[in-house]
Amino acid sequence: AGYNWIWIDTCCIDKTSSAELSEAINSMYCYYSCAEVCYAYLADVPNRSHEDPAGSKSRFRRSEWHRRGWTLQELLAPTLVVFVSLDWKPLSTKAELAKVLSEVTNIPASILTLERQIRDASVAQRMSWAARRETTRIEDSAYSLMGIFDINMPTLYGEGHRAFQSLQEEIMKRSTD
Repeated sequence: AGYNWIWIDTCCIDKTSSAELSEAINSMYCYYSCAEVCYAYLADVPNRSHEDPAGSKSRFRRSEWHRRGWTLQELLAPTLVVFVSLDWKPLSTKAELAKVLSEVTNIPASILTLERQIRDASVAQRMSWAARRETTRIEDSAYSLMGIFDINMPTLYGEGHRAFQSLQEEIMKRSTD
């Protein structure tokens, strides 16, 4: 695509440094929102020649990507998201699949197409987008939402469910909703 630089969250974060990890987690949403394009690799979806991603029983609709906690910000933050298949073939874009994505994620198509801003959605509505998403670490259920609520807070792996309480406290400090 002619880019000189890329950022890959699974490769570019030094997880051995708690300070760097916390800074990266707090900056991740910003990285995605500043990106010219975000490529979302769907390892469980074959290329488009096999099936239409919009099809009612498509593998795109059933992709694990839609259930992972961290991918919520990958979907919401960037202006342009290009979904690529198992063999790195382009499937479609977030804008082109907004209706399908809305059906799969319960995120309004108007948010996905940037007609409305995320902050226009209520706190409860934004929380509902994450309700069925899964994370490997308990804390990540909170940390993966920080950018969606424009929250910056320290990360402390090992605090368990307390991380989500801390996120809620930070949201209450900033929101009248």
